Amino acid sequence: MSARIALIRHGAYEQLKNVPSALQPFPLTETGEQEVRQQARIFGEWLACHGLRLAPQIDSSTLLRAWQTAMIYAEELREYFDTEPHVVSFSALCERSVGAVANLPVDEIERILALDPRFEIPPENWKSDSHYCLPFDGAESLLAAGQRVADHIQSQPKNNGLIKLFVGHGASIRHGAFHLTAIKFDDIKRLSMFYGHPVVFEFAEDQQITRLFGEWKQRQIHDVPD
Repeated sequence: MSARIALIRHGAYEQLKNVPSALQPFPLTETGEQEVRQQARIFGEWLACHGLRLAPQIDSSTLLRAWQTAMIYAEELREYFDTEPHVVSFSALCERSVGAVANLPVDEIERILALDPRFEIPPENWKSDSHYCLPFDGAESLLAAGQRVADHIQSQPKNNGLIKLFVGHGASIRHGAFHLTAIKFDDIKRLSMFYGHPVVFEFAEDQQITRLFGEWKQRQIHDVPD
């Protein structure tokens, strides 16, 4: 039986400026919450039109903005869940970790690297380099973060035709989608995700992957970090 999944980026939140999104613990903004509700309602209209139902467990990352987004989906789409919806948080769905320097400004991270004779100066585009991993305890590359997201998704039951919601973060979701072969590697930098907007895929037994709902965002230079 095929598996149907919805990949959802959290809504806009109180993000620190010039700080890798990493493990920032802040909540959704009021505007972010409203946007997520609107996206959930649009998704609900599509579900109703096609007679589709949702798996009752929503998986979210442990970060507040993702959990809040998942809770809004549970509230707004309650009538479309197979049974009473509930949210379960998983570290595997978090954004790429920068380890010991989490939530420090980019300039400070680069200053620390320059001060330590054991470390090399990182490439100029290190924040978006899929392969680069900061040399700090607990840090991981974007590809590694995507792999744990993909592993988590693949470990879940297929839910008998129900759509399973996964709420996380733009960069780790896109890299996860690459590992799931839903997008190509070159698409990772070309695409982004709209806040709170689900991108729904069906994975058939014959390995065919179909996008059923939702649009990727064409990435712009001025986009905020994932």
